[in-house]
Amino acid sequence: MTNGLTAVVRLIDAFTEKTGAIISWLNIGMVVGTVAVVLLRYVFNNSSIALQESVLYMHGFVFMIASAYTLKHDEHVRVDILYQRFSVRGKAIVNLLGTLLLLFPLLIYIGIESWPYIAQSWRIREISPETAGLPAVFILKSLILALVFVLGAQGTAEVLRNLCLIINPSHSNGQEEHD
Repeated sequence: MTNGLTAVVRLIDAFTEKTGAIISWLNIGMVVGTVAVVLLRYVFNNSSIALQESVLYMHGFVFMIASAYTLKHDEHVRVDILYQRFSVRGKAIVNLLGTLLLLFPLLIYIGIESWPYIAQSWRIREISPETAGLPAVFILKSLILALVFVLGAQGTAEVLRNLCLIINPSHSNGQEEHD
């Protein structure tokens, strides 16, 4: 039974790894864009709204899409008072409950509540309120649903991974790839 679950976990983990690797390149774009904005403003006494907004868009992509990558690598915020002392099975139970009772309900809420907001933005093909801004605010807002999808997929992998660890704590279930 755990072999099938392990295959699903590895498939989702591979998707998250690839997505994280691709998105991470936007960090360089953000740095270059921010430096360009500062140089334009303070050295050349000029500005570019489109360039400023492009940095904002890149930040949105990094923050929203890389959230699954952060979860996969166990780099999310955790109040670690007792957790570090738990056995492999105990940690798996805590992680499973956290995903089922906190992460998934939050993602469902975000998806439901953001849908009308995003749909309206697409309906009117929302653009920047700035004259020289980027004409694709509706795409930026769609990142909210992308967050729900990628974090939901990685959350599913975490549920399956933790179920395998609860069933058989000595089975790593791709844990070496997870760390």
